[in-house]
Amino acid sequence: MRTSNHLIGALNFLTFLLSIPILGGGIWLSGRANNTDCLKFLQWPLIVIGVAIMVVSLAGFAGACYRNIFLMYFYLWAMFVIIAALIGFVIFAYVVTDKGSDRVVPGRVYREYYLVDYSGWLEKRVASDSNWRKISSCIRDSHVCPKLRRMTGGFPEAAEAFYRRKLNPVQSGCCKPPTSCGYTYVNETGWNPVGGMGGTNPDCLQWSNDQEQLCYSCNSCKAGVLASLKKSWRKVSVINIVIVIILVIVYVVACAAFRHTKRIDNDEPYGETRMEKAQPSRLHF
Repeated sequence: MRTSNHLIGALNFLTFLLSIPILGGGIWLSGRANNTDCLKFLQWPLIVIGVAIMVVSLAGFAGACYRNIFLMYFYLWAMFVIIAALIGFVIFAYVVTDKGSDRVVPGRVYREYYLVDYSGWLEKRVASDSNWRKISSCIRDSHVCPKLRRMTGGFPEAAEAFYRRKLNPVQSGCCKPPTSCGYTYVNETGWNPVGGMGGTNPDCLQWSNDQEQLCYSCNSCKAGVLASLKKSWRKVSVINIVIVIILVIVYVVACAAFRHTKRIDNDEPYGETRMEKAQPSRLHF
């Protein structure tokens, strides 16, 4: 029985350790929500699940150490719910980020993003007017675009050098006009329509060299945010899938160990050996 309790305690300690990367993933998403992705609700499910695993693991650890049946039952049922919730979150993350991809631009290293390539719940949430006002304001306040600027000998970076840069989705979608507009490069966040045809893309009319405007109202900016969210969620989901597999294995082993402990408690009272119970004395006083 002690061996089973020790095993359950060790498994609870392992699940406690597994909660750290889940909580870390939520905190990482929270940091990106304040600086890059600017959508501030996606991290909370992960943070809640991570904290819940920590609390439940501590409860299970205490139950194993003190042989508290109530805490052990609480651990098993609560962990079952948490694993189901984590699996649901992983599935949800993959479903809502399934649509959309970048597009290759001839003569450019960076990719461009178009809102028409995205659809579904996440696209509607990002592109809605009420949410986009907050998201675009967040992007502006994070100074993503001013950080693009590079000076060489007191002059802006050359056009050819800029075309060879690998921009992240938000920088590509929000800090410059789409290449199809045909605008002439002046600097990283300055583009001249003179010499360009203007294009048929409605984002061409949204572009402004005003550093407070740029392409923050463009559909390409919304698409860039969606692409950034997709990358962030996919990275976190890969880690979560690995953790779910380990948690399921740990949970199954913990259930088996708990059943073994419970069977011993039912068939062999504490302090009485099995042989004494199987062959009781015939003499009664």
